[in-house]
Amino acid sequence: MAHDVIVVGLGGMGSAACWQLARRDVRVLGIERFDIGHQMGSSHGLNRIIRLAYFEHPAYVPLLRRAYSLWREAEQLSGEQLLFVTGSLDIGPEGSRVVEGSLASCAEHGLEHALLDAGTVHTRFPGYRLPPGFSAVYQGDGGFVASERAILAHLQMASAAGAELHARERVIAIEPRAGGVAVVTDQARYEAGRVIVSAGAWIADLVPALAGKAVPERQVLGWFQPKRPELFMPDRFPVSNLLAEEGHLYQFPIWGIPGFKIGVYHHLHESGHADALSREPTARDEALLRSVVGRYFPEADGPLLRLGVCLFTNVEDEHFVIDTAPGAEEVIVASPCSGHGFKFASVVGEILADIATGKTPPFDLSLFSLDRL
Repeated sequence: MAHDVIVVGLGGMGSAACWQLARRDVRVLGIERFDIGHQMGSSHGLNRIIRLAYFEHPAYVPLLRRAYSLWREAEQLSGEQLLFVTGSLDIGPEGSRVVEGSLASCAEHGLEHALLDAGTVHTRFPGYRLPPGFSAVYQGDGGFVASERAILAHLQMASAAGAELHARERVIAIEPRAGGVAVVTDQARYEAGRVIVSAGAWIADLVPALAGKAVPERQVLGWFQPKRPELFMPDRFPVSNLLAEEGHLYQFPIWGIPGFKIGVYHHLHESGHADALSREPTARDEALLRSVVGRYFPEADGPLLRLGVCLFTNVEDEHFVIDTAPGAEEVIVASPCSGHGFKFASVVGEILADIATGKTPPFDLSLFSLDRL
């Protein structure tokens, strides 16, 4: 066989897997449907939040600790800063799942943190304006990963280590068979010992077990020019998750674009096949984002600078899928991430390389099993 492992999809998870495999001298082929560094998937828009106090489930924290380590290693080897620490806030009404979940992760894993009321948040971080009765868990290790840079850094290091990378080549079928797998594209047929499918919003097209269960969703991010930019700089504005009556909001300081960045999970609840979801932002998208900026971040409620569309790929419980396909150990599945996966890309890449080379990952992955769906 020309290749030991084929990686289908070279976004966050796939790019990291290519690097981890190539650095182990594994013969790896990475195949991307679009351009390298494209804007059609889930990882563009400059950056993604990383946070150690993980309200979704305490089982994520050991993965995060390793992810931080690997992001720092990637920085050193690539010579480019990828991880930016601002601190993080998990915000919601007192007793809400975001606040209580964050506290539970901090308690279980001994994370340094502080529980702040709404007034204290405003005093310490004046860009925030929270309603009475809201509280926030502050954890100093949170921040963001430069997601677009990180993908390119992983692929550059993978290429330097011997990985073969193909762009603008669409995978049509994956055919497992005893002792190996064939990957059929619109240009060729390849054979390998194993395949990693990290195709994001297109994964259900290639993994029958995810059909109807991995559902792409249109997501829109907005950047607004603050009236007082100094309040939204990385040294004064922690990244955050905010559970509000309008939905679950997430925020970034000014970086890369001179604007405050915000999104709302599940945005306008537009789901469908990845090829059918519009990538063009609309006035309705802006109106939703501006309504929450005006209420919770009034000093950021200035002119619109940018709108960007990306795709989430959700499963019902909103946890990840990291597993092998039913009845096909040669097919390793890595997705979806339900809108909160990029921060884990560095460690998931390592986990996928472990599985693909017959090594048992040093983490409990039962939360991410395919059969739970």
